[in-house]
Amino acid sequence: QVQVVESGGGLVEDGGSRRLSCIASGGASSSAVMGWFRRAPGKEREFVATIRRIGARTRYAASVEGRFTISKDNAKRAVYLQMNNQNPEGTAVYYCVAGECMREASSEYNYWGQGTQVSVSS
Repeated sequence: QVQVVESGGGLVEDGGSRRLSCIASGGASSSAVMGWFRRAPGKEREFVATIRRIGARTRYAASVEGRFTISKDNAKRAVYLQMNNQNPEGTAVYYCVAGECMREASSEYNYWGQGTQVSVSS
C-alpha cells in the first residue's frame, strides 16, 4: 500500500522555481513529521527539509535554507516544497518522507515515496 505520493517534478531553469507536492495516507498521514530528501546523480541521499504536522516548526538543510520553503495542509494530508532560485546542484530525485522526529538522518523516517525527478538546466 503506497502511503506517500509525490508529484510536481520536472524541468526547472537555473534560477527558476518549482513546487513539489506530497499526499500522505494510512499510517503516514498520522506521522508527527513529514519532509523531503533528495538524491543527486552519483551522490548519497541527503536531507532537504522537514516540518511538524502539529505546529509550524521547520528544519532545513543549509544548502537550501533561504531558497526552499516547506509547508503543509493537514486537512489535505499534504506537504509541499517550494523551491526558489534553483541551481544545477538541485538536479535530483526528490523523496517525500514521514516519520516521528525532525532529524536529518534518513533512518528516522518510516515512510518514503517513490520519488519525483527534478532537473535544473544550466
